[in-house]
Amino acid sequence: MSLEIKNLNVQIGESPILKDFSLTVPKGEVHAIMGPNGTGKSTLAKALAGHEDYEIASGEALIDGNSIVGAEPDDIARAGLFLAFQYPSEIPGVTIANFIRAALQARLPEGENLKATEYYKTLYGRMDELKMDRSFTSRAINDGFSGGEKKRCEILQMMMLDPSYVIMDETDSGLDIDALRIVAEGVNKMRGPDRGFLVITHYQRLLEYIVPDYVHVMYDGKIVKSGDKNLALELEEKGYDWVKEELAVNA
Repeated sequence: MSLEIKNLNVQIGESPILKDFSLTVPKGEVHAIMGPNGTGKSTLAKALAGHEDYEIASGEALIDGNSIVGAEPDDIARAGLFLAFQYPSEIPGVTIANFIRAALQARLPEGENLKATEYYKTLYGRMDELKMDRSFTSRAINDGFSGGEKKRCEILQMMMLDPSYVIMDETDSGLDIDALRIVAEGVNKMRGPDRGFLVITHYQRLLEYIVPDYVHVMYDGKIVKSGDKNLALELEEKGYDWVKEELAVNA
């Protein structure tokens, strides 16, 4: 069982961004994608989540063998995919507790209702794990939140929705070291044989806390190099120029 991407070509308007992009993320594994700005990392995340601005021109994206190409974002979420945003949106007037409760209710069979007592018991337990004050439940989604609070809110949603596959689109962006550790702890608690992670990041520091099974370098819309966690250390030390030089030599 896996999140499988085969020869995916994605464009914005007439501009091609992803070019025959292929990657398989099996359940139980954490894959990290690194690469310079403008190489298509966030495009990959948004296209897989069904964002309307990103047109999948060709190729396949499968969750456990079922295609999600052309599916609506809510159907993709029900299929088991969760996207943690780089820049989470503010939703004034909608509290965290009501938002997550509505998301969970939407996944239940018609006529079945979420039990409030069990819901809040689980919610508070997850908030305690993330060191979130329980007063957060009555705050509007990301409204007036700091960068760290927004990212913790994203991880709280992930933990409550219990997806099969998680894409983290530069979740470390804007976090101080303490917030980074708390977010990473939440992710590590979710690691296991029934869940796969795709972690998109610019910096190796996140991967010190969420240690990946595989690291991939993305350049010009596709993966050009793969390795283990040591590849991230090499990128941190040398930057990306040496990868570009390798590509030029092998062209």
